[in-house]
Amino acid sequence: MILSAVLGFLIVAGVLWEAFETIVLPRRVTRRWRLTRTYYRSTWFPWRKIASILPSGKQREGFLSIFGPLSLLMLFVLWAATLIVGFGLLFYGASGGDPTHPSIQTCLYLSGTTLFTLGIGDVTPHATAERILTVVESGLGFGFLALVLSYLPVIYQAFSRRETYIVLLDARAGSPPTAGELLRRHAGTIGMDALQELLHEWERAAAEILESHISYPAVSYFRSQHNNESWLGALASILDASALLVSGAEGSCARQARLTFAMCRHAVADLAQVFSASPHGATSQRLSPADHHRLRESLAKAGLNLRDTPEADRKLAELRHMYEPYLQALAKYLYMELPPWILSQAVTDNWRTSAWGRISGFSVPSQDEKTRDDHN
Repeated sequence: MILSAVLGFLIVAGVLWEAFETIVLPRRVTRRWRLTRTYYRSTWFPWRKIASILPSGKQREGFLSIFGPLSLLMLFVLWAATLIVGFGLLFYGASGGDPTHPSIQTCLYLSGTTLFTLGIGDVTPHATAERILTVVESGLGFGFLALVLSYLPVIYQAFSRRETYIVLLDARAGSPPTAGELLRRHAGTIGMDALQELLHEWERAAAEILESHISYPAVSYFRSQHNNESWLGALASILDASALLVSGAEGSCARQARLTFAMCRHAVADLAQVFSASPHGATSQRLSPADHHRLRESLAKAGLNLRDTPEADRKLAELRHMYEPYLQALAKYLYMELPPWILSQAVTDNWRTSAWGRISGFSVPSQDEKTRDDHN
């Protein structure tokens, strides 16, 4: 009896502390073993394995998009079930050796009806300790429900804010967003001013993503609305564009690019640590020499001439080494595709499509083209 009571107390205390760290505590928990961490790793890896068998595209992304919301609901079920078991053991141990005390199955039933405050009354506590446990568990049942109801809006608000930044990139950087398209569409004097403002917005966006995804890591599993977009892909395109500007441009836009690069790199590095995604195994080459040459030609044709010197190339390589291993590690863990630096062929932006096909006859002009149209 004493052993079951001690075990029940440890289970209840552990679940309550786990819920406090996950929902209430607004900072990353560095403890190695956690129930929530073990739950997500033991469910995400099989889910990801099944997704790899499915055909790539809408079917695979649709399957992966279910995991985030479903895992969150099942986490609440796991907490509730564990609390029921813990209090059931406490009820069983509260008899003090009374031979007329209910069985363990009856104690679990009493615990379940008490936690969810059903008030059926077919099993009633008799000992003083049992009555105290009934009051405590029923109060925790109300508190547990309140935590669940308050936690879900916070998760979806963080998801909504993140997706707003991603959707705004659609007309500015293409679908999927790439550094080459982002810089090409902002070529010219007026475009650089708009690009500086965009990078400033993404400095704040990266800070919000870092804060929300560290406090609530479950948001990381929520997929974007479009199959060719993701929060990790958006961060990758902003980091790529910032690295190009820092290594090959001058002026105020390059300064803002340094600040945005620092914030975005901080976000991907810390999130890789949260998911224990080691950057040491990331070796794939995202920017080949041929793509690098094609990227410079495309930007020069649009009116954006970056420095083409060995020093600029060396600086770009150093910057890439600072963030690409973390990006690739996160992409492997979360099963997300990283966008290329420049697309191999033209694609249709998401805003130009509908359920009935592509809408033609209109495209997003560069900033200098907008200025010429205004003067005309």
